[in-house]
Amino acid sequence: MSNSVVEATRLVRSILERKHLRGQDRAPLTAEALATLQEIPGRYAELTMSGMRASGATSSSNLAAPAPALSLPDAPQKATSAAGITPSQVTPTDMASLAASFTQPALLDIDRCGSKRDQLNAIFRLAKKAEAPRKLGSLREQIVFASGNPDADLLFVGEGPGSVEEAEKKPFVGPAGQKLEAILKAMGLSRDAVYLSNVVKFRPLMGDPRFQGTRNRKPTPEEMESCLPFVLTEISVVKPKVIIALGATAAEGLLQEGGSIGKLRSQTHELQGIPLVVTYHPSYLLRQESGDDQGRASKRAVWEDMLMAMEIAGLPISAKQRGFFQ
Repeated sequence: MSNSVVEATRLVRSILERKHLRGQDRAPLTAEALATLQEIPGRYAELTMSGMRASGATSSSNLAAPAPALSLPDAPQKATSAAGITPSQVTPTDMASLAASFTQPALLDIDRCGSKRDQLNAIFRLAKKAEAPRKLGSLREQIVFASGNPDADLLFVGEGPGSVEEAEKKPFVGPAGQKLEAILKAMGLSRDAVYLSNVVKFRPLMGDPRFQGTRNRKPTPEEMESCLPFVLTEISVVKPKVIIALGATAAEGLLQEGGSIGKLRSQTHELQGIPLVVTYHPSYLLRQESGDDQGRASKRAVWEDMLMAMEIAGLPISAKQRGFFQ
């Protein structure tokens, strides 16, 4: 089988596995992605026939039968017809485009002529009145958008606001935020020097909102998906040198990939062509602050991730910083 067909098959399987991990049993298809998928069997048959002719095989008994057309539900087929696209009219797309058609929503349509601050304010206004998060009925009303430097080299993304963040309308101002500020201080930075956001812009609801109190929960995949266009557009405006996903939930929301922090930390990630580093959420470090070996190991892991982010961004690193935890 040709490398392109193998790669296409591997990619589709990977996408569907990620959807399954998120509890989804359906994957939306664009007309372009559908046309590309429809081409795969024919392309494989064509490549097989070409290979056999090149090897001198002439016996009709050795010829492979053409691969059957890809069978798909009626609704996507109709959508493709409505778009006026047929497999024979479409040039095969590259694998990155196919992956994007499955996994990442389009960026918001905002005026890109203004300053970065103006563009971020435009995203805020769209997020504040967005219908998708509201329709879920599982998020609270108060938006907690983002804060920090629009020209930041480092952009941090958490999972969502808690009770303190909701009250102050700013991300990372509770105990976890104080822990993050301590980490930034050790890096020689302040919260005003970086950009802070969350993959979900509203505090997840637990029961009657009048009686939720300080109880918090992590957002669901559907809640993250409803807010993902906002943070992705933020990233496209800020254009940081490094994105840092704080916690497995934030990493899943941004990368559309489930897994443990240990697994995600061991891989190289990229989003919008920008390196993405996955590390533990500051709240996890707070839970580990018992002074035992596990707590120290977690702190060391986060610091190693921060050093890597600083190196990628080209930020200065002192001998003292490199010597932490040694």
